Amino acid sequence: METVTPPTVVWTRNTTQPEKRDVWNAMKRGFRGRCPRCGEGRLFRAFLKVDNNCSVCGLDFTPHRADDLPAYLVIVIVGHIVVPMALWIETNYSPPIALQLAIYLPVTLIASLALLQPVKGAVVGFQWALRMHGFDENAPSDIPPV
Repeated sequence: METVTPPTVVWTRNTTQPEKRDVWNAMKRGFRGRCPRCGEGRLFRAFLKVDNNCSVCGLDFTPHRADDLPAYLVIVIVGHIVVPMALWIETNYSPPIALQLAIYLPVTLIASLALLQPVKGAVVGFQWALRMHGFDENAPSDIPPV
């Protein structure tokens, strides 16, 4: 009697499944100024100018729409640091107004400039991870961006 072998089943990867995108990793990579996908390519070509694409993995950065959100977030972050510090110093030590201005204005300016690029990178990473705007490769191309 002859044995019949069942046909072998070959499992192939389903190409309709979108790639997994971790929001926290993408934001962390963007915060460091790196590509949200690979974490190696540079995200910025100038202080706040996002590059056109990643030099390592080729991810297209042009769909990002960070707009004014990074500036608003920086205002909230720096405000939550500087204002309580100013109130605490004022209530406990009451230094002269000139000394307070000499301290708070440079601290606010330096903190704002230091946080602006990392926060913008995190926003771009967030948009990429959630497939916002044009970061979704599977989105219909006939829908114009708003």
